[in-house]
Amino acid sequence: MRELEREKDLNDRDLPVLALIGAGRVGSGRARACSTAGINSRLAGRKDASAVAAGAEMVLLCVPDRAIEEACATIAGAGPRFVGHTSGVSGSEPLAAAAATGAATFGFHPLQTVADGTTQLAGSACAVSGSTPEALDLAESLARRLGMRPFEIRDEQRAAYHAAAAIASNFLVALEESAAQLLERSDVPDARDLLAPLVLRSAANWAERGPDALTGPIARGDEATVSRHLDAIADRAPELLELYEALAARTRELASERDGALA
Repeated sequence: MRELEREKDLNDRDLPVLALIGAGRVGSGRARACSTAGINSRLAGRKDASAVAAGAEMVLLCVPDRAIEEACATIAGAGPRFVGHTSGVSGSEPLAAAAATGAATFGFHPLQTVADGTTQLAGSACAVSGSTPEALDLAESLARRLGMRPFEIRDEQRAAYHAAAAIASNFLVALEESAAQLLERSDVPDARDLLAPLVLRSAANWAERGPDALTGPIARGDEATVSRHLDAIADRAPELLELYEALAARTRELASERDGALA
């Protein structure tokens, strides 16, 4: 009951005026989401960061990881009470300039791929952290107000967390582009249109069933088919052989673990 009451308080609380620094797709997307959620926010590029931060209690740096420290130093003198970043892998270190002025710091990383500024955040998970309980509560409240599901992450967990996110998202795109390339080199047109329903159904099956969603020749133990795959790849896209072999080995491991659990 207490947890439900705390969650309601976080959803209903008034957030401080929020300055979003960084007008790229991440910052623009956050600004659009804040507007939809009725959150008082202001968006600015880095050259106008100090002026916008001066009128805000809470600043969220929506800049590339390599630019967080510099952007933080730029706005630290404006005196915001809370300063955060949207990096998945960075901890509190790049926000040291703000902490030195007495600001509480926080992390706010939506677990969602952002291809452009129109990406919807509602329904996504969001990794949050805070240097004080109040900063953590504000990060959680911001996430909930934007329709996301916050979960706390510690600095020492961040590299592994972000690597997992990269495997799930970035590597998926690389993998599907590899599959499309193989089809195209086999003179099969419209590769992405053909593969997309298979990819989406496979992702949905995994979300629903985990490793039990595994299908295909390796899961069936059909090594003759795998051998034919390798021959075709060697002929049409030899640069993909190492990738296929590595993924085949991992697939065998998963199939073995699954079958062992069912035995």
